[in-house]
Amino acid sequence: MIASGAVAGALLVAVPALPSSADGPATVSMQTAFAPPIGRAMTYRVTTRRIGRDGSPIDFTLVYALQWQRLGRGYQLQAVLEAIESDAPPPVTRALTTMLQPLVGERLAYLVPGDGSRIDLVDPEGVWARVTARIEAVGANGNREEGRRLAALIAALPDAERDRMATADVRALLVPANAIIGQGVAEDGAADGPLRTVVRVERDARAGSVPLRIDLRWTIDTTTGLVMRERRQSWVTPVSGSEPTLAEERLRVLEPAPE
Repeated sequence: MIASGAVAGALLVAVPALPSSADGPATVSMQTAFAPPIGRAMTYRVTTRRIGRDGSPIDFTLVYALQWQRLGRGYQLQAVLEAIESDAPPPVTRALTTMLQPLVGERLAYLVPGDGSRIDLVDPEGVWARVTARIEAVGANGNREEGRRLAALIAALPDAERDRMATADVRALLVPANAIIGQGVAEDGAADGPLRTVVRVERDARAGSVPLRIDLRWTIDTTTGLVMRERRQSWVTPVSGSEPTLAEERLRVLEPAPE
């Protein structure tokens, strides 16, 4: 039996939160257009690496299929979570699969204005109704009580939180929609044609929490306005001054299909 807390945690893992500063339009100092490739299939992999309770690393990857289309003066992005890959131990893998399986194959549509400054999920009520129905169906074939609890958890979330969950990974792709990128420092020496690299270091030393250093690194395509690669590393930085320890690493990689 999977604890409800573990299932809820897996749900939040599936759509990681972004820093609060990522909600506004970016002010990237370099000149960046927003012109996503129309009609071109793209694979988007979001990998999270964490340290398990026994000290061993746990990796899991969400694999999305993406495609952009023109819609009026803006764009529509079609996204499908195609697969979940993990090298975690069988009990952990089962927990992740049980929670995320209802999302696999669900086609989501997003509306993006011409400047790429925001992203909106199309028909969020219908999306969450379908996801909840799938979760309940999975519960009916297994742990019925756990299925009901997870469905109730989703239903109880505020609309804004559910929308954030459904758009977090996709929003991370759009340079204009992520103000935090504009707060980074461009590495001029890392230029590779239209690609530019931006880095930023954040520190979280709130009272009562373990001090963290968060290293962020983005590879940006200045011709499309898309983030081709993002690496976020969270390091525990002991007050004693000993070496930092990597607590979590998240990699987002966008791979366009060959033309």
